[in-house]
Amino acid sequence: MEANKLYNAVQKTITLADGREIMIETGKLAKQADGSVVVRMGDTMLLGTVVAAKDAKEGTDFMPLQVEYKEKYASCGRFPGGFMKREGKAGDSEILVARLIDRALRPLFPADYHAEVFVTVNLISAEKDIQPDALAGLAASAALAVSDIPFGGPISEVRVARIGGEYVINPGFEAMKDADLDIMVGGTIDNILMVEGEMNEVSEEVMLGAIMFAHEEIKKHCAVQIELMKELGKDVKREYCHETNDEELRQTIISELYDKAYAIATSGTMKHERSDAFDALEAEFASRFTEEELEEKAPLIHKYFHDDVQKKAMRNMILDEGKRLDGRRTDEIRPIWCEVDYLPCAHGSAIFTRGETQSLTTVTLGTKLDEKQKDEVLVQGSEQFVLHYNFPPFSTGEARPARGLSRREIGHGHLAWRALKPMVPLGEENPYAVRVVSDILESNGSSSMATVCAGTLALMDAGVKLRKPVSGIAMGLISDSATGRWAVLSDILGDEDHLGDMDFKVTGTRDGITATQMDIKVDGLSYEVLAKALEQARQGRLHILDKLVETIAEPREDYKPFVPRIVQITIPQEFIGAVIGPGGKVIQDIQKTTGTTITITEVDEKGIVDIFGQNKEALDAALARVKAIVAVPEIGETYNGKIRSIVDFGAFVEILPGKDALLHISEIDYKRFETMEETGLKEGEMIEVKLIAKDQKTGKLKLSRKALLPKPEGWVEREPRERKPREHHDGEKREQRGPRRERR
Repeated sequence: MEANKLYNAVQKTITLADGREIMIETGKLAKQADGSVVVRMGDTMLLGTVVAAKDAKEGTDFMPLQVEYKEKYASCGRFPGGFMKREGKAGDSEILVARLIDRALRPLFPADYHAEVFVTVNLISAEKDIQPDALAGLAASAALAVSDIPFGGPISEVRVARIGGEYVINPGFEAMKDADLDIMVGGTIDNILMVEGEMNEVSEEVMLGAIMFAHEEIKKHCAVQIELMKELGKDVKREYCHETNDEELRQTIISELYDKAYAIATSGTMKHERSDAFDALEAEFASRFTEEELEEKAPLIHKYFHDDVQKKAMRNMILDEGKRLDGRRTDEIRPIWCEVDYLPCAHGSAIFTRGETQSLTTVTLGTKLDEKQKDEVLVQGSEQFVLHYNFPPFSTGEARPARGLSRREIGHGHLAWRALKPMVPLGEENPYAVRVVSDILESNGSSSMATVCAGTLALMDAGVKLRKPVSGIAMGLISDSATGRWAVLSDILGDEDHLGDMDFKVTGTRDGITATQMDIKVDGLSYEVLAKALEQARQGRLHILDKLVETIAEPREDYKPFVPRIVQITIPQEFIGAVIGPGGKVIQDIQKTTGTTITITEVDEKGIVDIFGQNKEALDAALARVKAIVAVPEIGETYNGKIRSIVDFGAFVEILPGKDALLHISEIDYKRFETMEETGLKEGEMIEVKLIAKDQKTGKLKLSRKALLPKPEGWVEREPRERKPREHHDGEKREQRGPRRERR
């Protein structure tokens, strides 16, 4: 039987504006999953699958969605690194892609659907210049579209870059080198759901234009998925019942507790006081029921109180009174205080506190050996600048252990890294590897933006020549579709994030945006609201920048005394091997004898040599050794050289490391020597010599010692006589000898 008769594949094609095509195929691979597709662009292929449990686990009142993205090394013909030679746990880049998918999918599942859903996207074929992360959201959504799992999509995600002033959809790795904007946008056919990316100080108008440009492409992707879903008869989803509600109880809670909750919301108390007051109000209502009744009603009481009373009271307060939970205006920033140089032994340190959010951030400077090494499926190399973000449980007053690094910590750290990266000098401008670590000590709203601000302060405190200070702010949104009212909130609290309709983080300098992250939880968000949020964010960002500059206006002139020093020099490419030596012998000897660390990087047909040492003496000694190796001998210069070997006609002297020159017997002294024994010179002896000639063809060097000695009395140098070349028995004509010198 022919292979194509064993399956019934269906294909759909999306054509991009530049003629490139994206193909969606289903029915061929992974047919036991609830939904599976292969998305292909060029020779890059991703397998997207989704499986959902038949029913929800007892007691589950949330959406248990898990998204995994995995890149297979075989997809581009590579072995994984490490001892095991197989794919291990997800790397940071894979986690970040999985988060992008999750953030776009999660809001679209029905609020009462609580069955476990597992979405898996695997990169199974990788063309080297195609960025697969731009296709991962489409693969996940298409798998859901061809399944019977209840879902409010489809969605798609695209990358937008601005290259040469023009927006481009899903550009390749090579084209991205010239981009000044790189964002991922996810959305449905009607709405934008998610934005994340980095920019090189672009304006708010440019960023908004990129989002609108992306949405036009997303609409095409969604239309094709809807067509595929209908063709397969998957537009009708499975029936489910994951909640049992008590409408009478709901109405009782609303009527009795709403006004009391509204009073708590408008009290302007601090986070924990407000939370305790809400908990006490809920507990008071629950106390009217017996323990047996609470076994059934307690989950419903908590749900109705949280969703229909507490949340609505806080939202309505903002819309009714323009007043927020802590008493601020909608565009008001919480009080800020900052401090630098708090940790006396760190290379750089800062505290940034905004309201009840606080970051203690450090900067450490190291050598190239400290750079982060990247060995991903399609990306290899190193990162000179890294940023790590830690969010311990005590920062929110939680009594639980810290168990490893969460995906949230990786995502927040990546956003802060993107925000600061354009302003951190790298390469030849800065020889140091730079590590920034943000430890969140308190959290009530936007600790990632506190990390950006504290990172700016700590970098300047360390003496890193930051191009411009960067600040960040988190914006929120409260909207009411029934009345058309909405309010954009600056510098949101944690509660305003949870109860609000948008979390929009924007970072930048005074001259433009450097990074952004946006999650939208409401349908029909207009571009008018986005434009308002961007402008309000700009004003808030500038206010925070003023506070940073008040603390430290510019980077320190010099690094702190205990910071190890680096000297960087550039050498010609042909001398790299000489500095390293056979088997690394030369560079290892320099490091051992001087107590320094030396790294050499080949860039643009030249060598960048970094010498890292604890003190000036060690640096100077190592630098002198390297300079001696790469020095070019100059005629007329005097050298203190070491006699390497003695032959019948003279001695070979090492005038520079690895560079020997001939000291002919006739150039040792003004008197005539018949043998080298008469000169008294010994191997290993140091001797001063002058470079007098260099053969242009062979590069051989000629030395003279007598040129440095005083001439004997009566010494006369005669000009050479004109002589014709003599013809020897072998027919070779030899060139005339040099000038004759004789003593009268």
